[in-house]
Amino acid sequence: MARLTARRALFAVPVLLVVTFGVFAIAAASPFDPVKAYAGTAGLTASQENLDQLRANLGVDKPLAAQWWDWLTSALTGDFGNSSTLRQPVADVIGERVGWSVLLAATAFLVAILLGTALGVLAARRPGGWLDRVVTSLAYTLEAAPPFWLGLLAVWLFSLKLGVLPSGGLTDTASSTVTAAQVASHLVLPAGVLAVSQLPWFVLYVRQGVGDALGDDPVRGARARGLAERTVLLGHALRSGMLPVLTLIGSRVPELITGALLVETVFSWPGIAAATVQAATAVDFPLLAALTALATAAVLLGNLVADLLYGLADPRVGFDG
Repeated sequence: MARLTARRALFAVPVLLVVTFGVFAIAAASPFDPVKAYAGTAGLTASQENLDQLRANLGVDKPLAAQWWDWLTSALTGDFGNSSTLRQPVADVIGERVGWSVLLAATAFLVAILLGTALGVLAARRPGGWLDRVVTSLAYTLEAAPPFWLGLLAVWLFSLKLGVLPSGGLTDTASSTVTAAQVASHLVLPAGVLAVSQLPWFVLYVRQGVGDALGDDPVRGARARGLAERTVLLGHALRSGMLPVLTLIGSRVPELITGALLVETVFSWPGIAAATVQAATAVDFPLLAALTALATAAVLLGNLVADLLYGLADPRVGFDG
């Protein structure tokens, strides 16, 4: 396990280098001018000399490779630079927001795994039955629904029509303090929508895996020994059928991040979505690179966790192979 983790960590280094350099290259090729975005309306009347001085202060007058290298060497010491759009250190921008994004994504992912596993097992019990047809049809339907559309639908139904859940934000409008109860109530809709957007893949994978496991010799032997159907289903078929799902966990992380950004925008959740959008539209080099590196690291970590879980669940899979 330690060797696998070390190999993945070494592999992550060139990946992060390439990704961050790519961010600077794409931003440099963008038609947006970060200096004018930083200056705002004042840039419309500023002299060229002032704009050039501002460009030098922001460091965007240097060649592409020099900008990236300056950012990289500073980032290795914990200094990710200053955000030109939010007027504060990038580390502070991420520190203030990433916790809320992690809370949203982790809650949604956990709900999607648990609910998807339960529905997949129920559907696999009787392939072709009415419950199987309902569950799989719902899964395929939700698979085609974009998260932002699900979010708008949830706001219309639960907030505007029924009035049972808040439509966005982190706390109630009249509240000046953040309490656990308010956060929990405001988390229900965005986490639920994000979980529903991830649900179809877990349902279909569990259904297929458990369905195949029910036809394997060990499961048939367990039934022949007179074990209860619940024991056969949960103790034997589910354990074998869950192995493919473990690999799915890592592959879903990129879409989970993308879906979280969309859901945060719809529900005004105070995560990193707003900072990401502002950084992209204003060509905020330091913030863009830091956020992209953070997302890339999350994807690599998700794949590593999936491989470790697969190795722990199936002893036949070696960590050092």
